[in-house]
Amino acid sequence: MYAMTSRTITSKMRQELDQLKSGESFRSLPPIHLGHDLYLQYKGQKLLNLASNNYLGLAGTESMKTAAALAARNYGTSSCASRLISGNYSLYDELEQTLCRFKSTQAALVIGSGYSANLGILSSLANRKTLIFSDRLNHASIIDGIILSRATHVRYRHADPEHLAWMLTRNSEQSQKLLVTDTVFSMDGDRAPLAEIVRLCKQHRVFIIVDEAHGVGVLGRGRGLAAELGLEKEIDLHMGTFSKALGSFGGYVAGSRELIELLMNRARSFIYSTSLPPAVVGASLEALKLVDMEPQKGSELMYMSQKLNSFLRSLGFDTGNSSTQIIPVILKDSRTVLAAREKLMDLGVYAGAIRPPTVPAGTARLRLSLRWDMKKNEIDLIKKAFIQLARS
Repeated sequence: MYAMTSRTITSKMRQELDQLKSGESFRSLPPIHLGHDLYLQYKGQKLLNLASNNYLGLAGTESMKTAAALAARNYGTSSCASRLISGNYSLYDELEQTLCRFKSTQAALVIGSGYSANLGILSSLANRKTLIFSDRLNHASIIDGIILSRATHVRYRHADPEHLAWMLTRNSEQSQKLLVTDTVFSMDGDRAPLAEIVRLCKQHRVFIIVDEAHGVGVLGRGRGLAAELGLEKEIDLHMGTFSKALGSFGGYVAGSRELIELLMNRARSFIYSTSLPPAVVGASLEALKLVDMEPQKGSELMYMSQKLNSFLRSLGFDTGNSSTQIIPVILKDSRTVLAAREKLMDLGVYAGAIRPPTVPAGTARLRLSLRWDMKKNEIDLIKKAFIQLARS
């Protein structure tokens, strides 16, 4: 009986792999070296890196590496325990106090990753009696957090406040309601209509959570979209990551003291995980200091992104509604996207090829992640490569 079950499972796995390969959806780890750098190595070839989320170029800087090394020297290589047992140390406290000032909140909590943070938030604050309103293009970690919470998932059309208003009115009798949205959408580079979302949530008495993973470090003098729009105090809970523009690793949550204490006691992804190693915490602390020192870098990156976006559109490429450092070049089918990626590599540029199910069917794309440390030579290289791609 056991052998038959084992053979059946193995056969199904092979069938699924064959389907993935035949449908251009199969993924494998790329042979990349120095994937955070401005130029990465791919099979020995030096390529301009348009695939990393290292938006400010901080991950490879000497000050970040020095901060990480110093933290490891002073605190060791691992805490070897969860923070609630013996995995806490003073550098963590300093990071969370700095986060409170950075996000203008009473309290903050650092969690192992952005994914873990969203799982912990949603499974702690919602239950079977809760309605969670969520943008259709929210990150997978938000969707999985909603599933884990067992709440009713109410999806509204992407960046569509009118549809959200209709959904809220339709569910006006429900008492336990919260809304969660990315502020910058990771595959489209557009922004949530946050001012309208906040207005609707206040009108309908809905708890608001924002995920600033791709906004922090870049928008609002580095504080994110909520800060750029002057809405920090209107948001109930701020979530973000250190692993993108801030060049380190880990997720964070910031809000009222009561909310943070609740998450500390309820969020299983926090309670049952070993705390981040000291080198990571030291680098994250340094990143916040660097953004404080040079908050204009995000605005400079936005200007560069707008100019390049306009250029790509002038060549006839569909870049959607991107208004940030993330620019999708939507080529629709997976085969075309994979061929375009190979063409760009031949021209010295590496871009991510994003296919379903990461994005909806028929919207496969190249995902360009621009970064502050690109200069004129890099912009010229991108332009020449896409001129060639447009002609092919």
